[in-house]
Amino acid sequence: MEDCIFCKIVDGKVPAAKVYEDNFVIGFLDIMPANKGHCLIVPKKHSKTLMEMHDDDLAATILATKKVARALSLSFGNASFNMVMNNGKEAGQLVNHAHIHLIPRFQKDRLRIKWSHLKYEDNEMGEYAEKIKKFI
Repeated sequence: MEDCIFCKIVDGKVPAAKVYEDNFVIGFLDIMPANKGHCLIVPKKHSKTLMEMHDDDLAATILATKKVARALSLSFGNASFNMVMNNGKEAGQLVNHAHIHLIPRFQKDRLRIKWSHLKYEDNEMGEYAEKIKKFI
């Protein structure tokens, strides 16, 4: 994609602080990190979201994410991190190229990833489960 910043990074047209690269995936530091060391793990083949990714690219991306997570943990002496993938505008996806955020976490950091908890009413949980199962 001509206007995709991540495709430009993959093609070497835009510089990035790379931490990982193989034939299918690239990992680099986020230029607007939630915490220092925040990495993005990006499949080289353009797909907008998880749903569009080819299974081989998804598998390579997840395996690369694990490698980078291990390196993050070892480099900071801390095994805590958040792994986040936003899919679609409503979920907060800003770059329309599938990617995973790896955000190292530290005691007393100011980052908060929080949501309110809802409760299912009556038989709602069963109804939602059935709706989802229809499409699996």
